[in-house]
Amino acid sequence: MSTPAPESRLAELPGDLMIWVLIVSELLVFGAGIVAFLAVRTTDVVGFAEAQDLLDRTAGGINTAVLVTSGLCAALASRLRLAERRLAARLWLAAAGLLGGIFLWVKAVEYEAKVSAGIGTETHPFFTFYYLLTGFHAAHVVAGIIILALIAWRDSPRNLESGTAFWHMVDLVWILLFPVIYLLR
Repeated sequence: MSTPAPESRLAELPGDLMIWVLIVSELLVFGAGIVAFLAVRTTDVVGFAEAQDLLDRTAGGINTAVLVTSGLCAALASRLRLAERRLAARLWLAAAGLLGGIFLWVKAVEYEAKVSAGIGTETHPFFTFYYLLTGFHAAHVVAGIIILALIAWRDSPRNLESGTAFWHMVDLVWILLFPVIYLLR
């Protein structure tokens, strides 16, 4: 009598395999951007520090708290959906999306302050990376909010696992970007 073949470790991943391919590829892209930022920073540590002093660390900190809280909301939604509490899950997804919107609003206020002060991508290489990395991240926040809305509408447990995995990737990227861009000296 033969024993059944062990199931693949990939089958144990929450959600769909393709969302994990996307997540890993996005993490690699952001990782490359952070490495490039750090490499260029070594050529002008003082200039990067002076440019960094023009950032609003309070806004960055608020945005960190907002995204971490939104990740908690998404995680709660997944648990509630698995418990067949669909309405509660949808409300937590809406809360996560709303917090994503607050993140974007705070980031827009930050960008507006920089542009009003005449600070653009050409001001200093620091700001080239700042706008590139935080702007690319903001685009992912927009995509994540859309995904959260879609999974609230089509709220199968598998969809929630995939969508919240993407949202957690967006959180993780910000948790990496915030200290590197706003705090690292």
